Amino acid sequence: MRVRAAVLRAPGDPLRVEDVELEAPHAGEVLVRVEAAGVCHTELHYMEGAMPCPLPIVLGHEGSGVVEEVGSGVDAVAVGDRVAFTWRPRCGHCEYCVTGRPVMCVYGRVQARSGGLMDATSRLRLEGGPLHHFLGVSCFAEHAVVSQRAIVKVPDGVPPAIAAVTGCAVITGVGAVVNVAGQVAGKPLVVVGAGGVGLSALMGAVLVGATPLVVDVAPDKLELARRLGAADTLDASGMAPGDVVAAVQELTGGGAEVAIDAVGLPQTLRQAFAVLRPGGTAIAVGLGSVDATAAVPINELVQQQKRLVGSLYGSANPPVDLPRYLALYLAGKLPLDTLLGERYPLDAVDDAYEALRKGAGGRAVVLPS
Repeated sequence: MRVRAAVLRAPGDPLRVEDVELEAPHAGEVLVRVEAAGVCHTELHYMEGAMPCPLPIVLGHEGSGVVEEVGSGVDAVAVGDRVAFTWRPRCGHCEYCVTGRPVMCVYGRVQARSGGLMDATSRLRLEGGPLHHFLGVSCFAEHAVVSQRAIVKVPDGVPPAIAAVTGCAVITGVGAVVNVAGQVAGKPLVVVGAGGVGLSALMGAVLVGATPLVVDVAPDKLELARRLGAADTLDASGMAPGDVVAAVQELTGGGAEVAIDAVGLPQTLRQAFAVLRPGGTAIAVGLGSVDATAAVPINELVQQQKRLVGSLYGSANPPVDLPRYLALYLAGKLPLDTLLGERYPLDAVDDAYEALRKGAGGRAVVLPS
C-alpha cells in the first residue's frame, strides 16, 4: 500500500511528508492505522545529526492506533484492537527478557542499528529504493507495520493522544520514579527539566508521595509543573550552576533523596548529582549527543555514598507497566490530559519540531489521520 509519512533524508534537512510504499505485515507483525504520534525530543538528536541512524528514515516512535491487519502467527492482538507502540520490543526469550530487564532486549539494538524490524529488514520503500524504520516504529505516518512484540493493547476510554504519549514520555518518566527511585514517599525528589519526560517524572513523584521540586529555565513550563503537583519550582535561567545547586539544597532542606536528569546535557547531569544529599541517587533518563560525557567528583561519590544510575524507558516492563499507567489515568491518578500540548496535522510535523526547538511547553501530538 502507499501511505503518507514524514521522511528524514539527511541530518539537518527538514522532515518532508512523502508518499512511501508499505508492505503487508510479515509473520509476527501487524499493520496499524496511526491515530496519534507524540513529538519527542529524541527525534531532534537524529534530525540534527547528534545521534546516527540509517537514512532515509520515517521518524516517529511514540504513538497509538488501531490494528487493521495481522500477519501469520500473531496472537497478541486482533484486527480492531487499539494499541500503543513501544520502541523497545520484548522478545521474551533473550537473557535480558528472561532475567526481568526487558527494556534491554537484544532486538531493541537490532531495530535501532538496522533501521528494520526485529528481523532487521524493512517494510518501507521510497521511490523504489530503501527506506528505514525508526526504532522499529515509524509512526509519523498514516499507517505503520510493527512487530507484535512492540505494541500493547490500550484499555477502552483512553484517548489516542494519551495512549501515544504514555508509550514513551510517560512510561519513561513515571517509570524512573516507580521502578528505580525506591522508597521516596515523604522525601524530596528533584526533577531537572520540565519537558514531557520530566513532567511525567513529576507525576510519578506525586503518585508515590514524594515531595517534588522541578528545575527549568522556562517560566511557562514551571507553571505547568505547579499545575501537575510540584511542591516547589526553581527558575534557573541566568543562574550560575553553583547557585542552582545551592538554591535546590536550601529549598529541599539539605538536598534531594533522588534527582532525575530529564534533559541529557553534561551540565544538567552534574547538577542532578550535585544536589543530592549524602546517600542520594541521581537517575539519568535524558539522552544527549553520541559523544557527550559528564565528569563526576570521585571523592563526593565515595565519601557521601551517592549513586548515579541510568534508566532507559523507565526501566519498565511495557506489557505490564503501560496498561497500569493507563489504568491510573482512567482512575484520575495520573493527570495526563494536562501534559498534552499543541496538536498538529501530519503535514505540519516539521513545524511541531521547530516549536519544540523554541521551547514549546507540554507534549505536542501529531494526528496523521
